[in-house]
Amino acid sequence: MLNKAKEKMLGGQPAVGAEVNLGSTLSVEIIAPLGFDFVIVDNQHGNWADQTSMLAFRNIVLGGSVPMARVRKNDFGLIGRLLDNGSLGVVVPMVNNAEEAEQAVYATRYPPLGGRSSGAFGVGIHGPGYDDWAGEEIFLGVQIETAEGAQNAKEIMSVEGIDGCWIGPGDLSRYSGMDLTTQEGRDLHHRTIEEIISACQEAGKIPGIWTGDAEGASHWISHGCLFLTAGADGVWVEKMAKQTLADLNM
Repeated sequence: MLNKAKEKMLGGQPAVGAEVNLGSTLSVEIIAPLGFDFVIVDNQHGNWADQTSMLAFRNIVLGGSVPMARVRKNDFGLIGRLLDNGSLGVVVPMVNNAEEAEQAVYATRYPPLGGRSSGAFGVGIHGPGYDDWAGEEIFLGVQIETAEGAQNAKEIMSVEGIDGCWIGPGDLSRYSGMDLTTQEGRDLHHRTIEEIISACQEAGKIPGIWTGDAEGASHWISHGCLFLTAGADGVWVEKMAKQTLADLNM
């Protein structure tokens, strides 16, 4: 497969990626060759525009990784635009039920499975024959990150055309009213995530989750997750800047 991250996950192996949210194509150029399985250009919580996203996808490919993106919302035009610009994967936030999952499929997949419009213009960097292989290569992950989404996880994951999920643990706790300062809240949070992972596995789909560091990624890999992030460019810049100041006793 061209999408090596998706190939890895379909083979039962975890794919670990990086987020980029600073909006800097130079940041992407630094991160892409480091060895992450994929790089997510975060259009929801990052400083990305249409043109810079397309340039970021190119830098990711040139760096030897797989370009993916989180779309701002579950919108036909926004999803199609990211794919037309060269993303080989799209993560759709706040998917709460099967109907919303079907909307994501409709925007992502070409007919007959979906309704994506033909005319991708920024995909030449991936080589010829795009229309022939796009259906197989593109990874579609939906975010389950609310109480409603967790309750409907089985129905969401049963939708044809969905490859997997990317659990949003922060919003999951917020929208479910879980108090993570208490042991009870943390236990409930953990159980809910495990139930979503099980729903993915039962449906034969790829379980995934956002994590912010290697420790979190390793933890959820041990619980069956295959689609994970382990940090982001903005966080890494801040962390190393702080470490440098600490080393200088400043």
